[in-house]
Amino acid sequence: MNDKERMEKGLIYSPFDEELFEEQLKALDKLYDFNHTRPYEQAKRQSMMKEMFGSVGVNCYIEPPFYANWGGKHVFMGNNVYANFNLTLVDDGNIYIGDNVMFGPNITVATANHPIKPELRKRALQYNKDVHIGDNVWLGAGAVIVPGVNIGENSVIGALSVVTKDIPANVVAAGNPCRVLREIGEHDREYFYKNERIDWENL
Repeated sequence: MNDKERMEKGLIYSPFDEELFEEQLKALDKLYDFNHTRPYEQAKRQSMMKEMFGSVGVNCYIEPPFYANWGGKHVFMGNNVYANFNLTLVDDGNIYIGDNVMFGPNITVATANHPIKPELRKRALQYNKDVHIGDNVWLGAGAVIVPGVNIGENSVIGALSVVTKDIPANVVAAGNPCRVLREIGEHDREYFYKNERIDWENL
């Protein structure tokens, strides 16, 4: 089994395999071009995202600068995804992003990890575990999602949270490590911020 096959199976492998490294550089070259587009070049950005990503839905917007180890090649994005400045996707493994997901600024989603054993780390070996982010998830500014995590649909992750384990659907979660604070419920239908009511009739 070669390093590319080991990488795809989530096994320990060398990211400096010549074939892998060349493929990665090509992806990073496209990412460089994306990050140097001008604000008015929205159509160009949309076209480039279709080339860069594993798949991308309609009406997706990423505010440069955007960083990804493989330029988005292993990212599978649904519809209506919005990402603010400095999104970092460590996409050595696959990252699955649902519809209507919102990323605040300075968020990191990582799939790559390294063995604890120093003899293996000295050889710069790694392994990857996929991340799944469900529909309608909102990730607050500065959140970090570690390898292998699943976030359920509709959930909100608070700013600066470090998500080290799965988060269920329909909850507000925050902290380091991130933990569930409460379920999303009727209060959230009536109030948008503390005791400020949602004026549904005007929306």
